[in-house]
Amino acid sequence: MLRKFARISLWMVPILFVGLTAASLYGAAQTSDEKTPAKQTVTGCLQKGLEPGGFFLIGANDQHWELYQNSKVSLADHVGQTVAVSGILPKRSAAQEEKSQPYEKKETGERKHGDFEVSSLTVISQTCSK
Repeated sequence: MLRKFARISLWMVPILFVGLTAASLYGAAQTSDEKTPAKQTVTGCLQKGLEPGGFFLIGANDQHWELYQNSKVSLADHVGQTVAVSGILPKRSAAQEEKSQPYEKKETGERKHGDFEVSSLTVISQTCSK
């Protein structure tokens, strides 16, 4: 009886190990996907911001988007143009938000406001229509 139990145990340990490892890896992949922000596209008139190096876009429904560029996209080359920017809505710290608040309030007025991290830009029109 003891030998039979020992033989079963030899097989059960690797089977349990493989099963639990696969289950934990599957769960880890699920949670990391949930934390990845969805890529979005916003279209509007690109403008120079009041903050040094800052840019913003006025999009649909008069929405104000504070743009944060990466090294692959040069927003300065497209000021005054209608553009479509793709990217994500970044999570910003309270300190980052506090630093940019005075500029954003002057830029936005009564508009809704959002932050947008740009990963790509497409020119729609060389000018902005009002």
